[in-house]
Amino acid sequence: MLSFFLSLLLSCGLAQNQTTIEVCPGCKVGSIKEAIAMASDFDTILIKKGTYNEFNILVDKPITLLGEASATIDGRDQGEIFRIVSDHVTIDGLKIINVGTSYTSDYAAIRVVKSQHFTIRNIVLEKLFFGIYLERSDNGIISNNKILGDALDEYNSGNGIQLWYSKNVVVEGNLVQGVRDGIYLEFADHITISNNHSKDNLRYGLHFMFSNDDSYTDNIFENNGAGVAVMFSKRIKMERNTFRRNWGTASFGLLLKEINDAEIIGNTFEKNTVGINVEGSNRINYLRNNFIENGWAVKIMGACYTNAFRNNNFIYNSFDISYNSKLNDNVFDQNYWSDYTGYDLNRDGIGDVPYRPVKLFSYIVNRSPETIVLLRSLFMDLIDFSEKVSPVFTPDNLADTHPLMKKRI
Repeated sequence: MLSFFLSLLLSCGLAQNQTTIEVCPGCKVGSIKEAIAMASDFDTILIKKGTYNEFNILVDKPITLLGEASATIDGRDQGEIFRIVSDHVTIDGLKIINVGTSYTSDYAAIRVVKSQHFTIRNIVLEKLFFGIYLERSDNGIISNNKILGDALDEYNSGNGIQLWYSKNVVVEGNLVQGVRDGIYLEFADHITISNNHSKDNLRYGLHFMFSNDDSYTDNIFENNGAGVAVMFSKRIKMERNTFRRNWGTASFGLLLKEINDAEIIGNTFEKNTVGINVEGSNRINYLRNNFIENGWAVKIMGACYTNAFRNNNFIYNSFDISYNSKLNDNVFDQNYWSDYTGYDLNRDGIGDVPYRPVKLFSYIVNRSPETIVLLRSLFMDLIDFSEKVSPVFTPDNLADTHPLMKKRI
């Protein structure tokens, strides 16, 4: 109790002593570095309208850097802009341009190193290498930033938002485009990613590596090299996201590789080359998702066990399910398939004839991609009909025995 009151008194004392230092070209303090050197803990530095040619700005005390409209920091391609090494730092409302490029130091517009309780919001980044880069930093918020890159090649570009060995971070409401990976997580646990728009990035809109217990909800991943890649991770929740127009010869909406115990619920996969590409992933629940007009809705490449597909809508995909194994212990139950031609005599909403979602032609295309030119041809219809009447290649139990007659709304 005594320590609580001492902490409260200390906080009140700090609050009373907080000051605001104004920075502008004509002010008494003309540079951000100078203002930080003058500031005491928990002061606010108000950066007024103007352009500041500064880089390698070290933030080593708990302060707030607040930018007015049109307050711009121009790094002139000389190096990193901000390096935060203190807890309780907020950077709000600045425009940062011309971050330096380094293939050995990975220069970033804002780098947070071994710090806690940081907030980075309302920042506009242009002409960057890496955007916001967290290193071993926890309990922070990255929100409502615009990261607008102009990357042309993967080998000489950085990521928009990168988290490395960081925990309990919220990434929300950001626009990230024109970089290598929009958002990249490596050894980052308990991360919440919501309401971001990641588009036109060279590689992935969102990329997980060795990260556990994270969630991403209500995001849009559009026109990236590929939408989202979740690799070597566990217990990831993916809900109500939109994956659309991730289109190309090796593209997909969502890649799952060596992941376990995940939830994929209420997402929309629309007009991707492959909606979901799955390899070596187990115990995943696919519930109430919409697969609309994809090349392949779901491609299951092998070593995928104990997964369940329930109450999903498969609508006008060229191929609903692709499978490369004769073994199956995955469950397909009560999904809607737009290609289903069965009947419902008792009118309970469930088709009386099981639906087999794997077409023989998908096997042929997997082995010989050039045969895709035969899609929609009479030849394709004939071999698919023969497989439907007498299945040879598809596992006997790979069927939806309760197909829905109407799509789930």
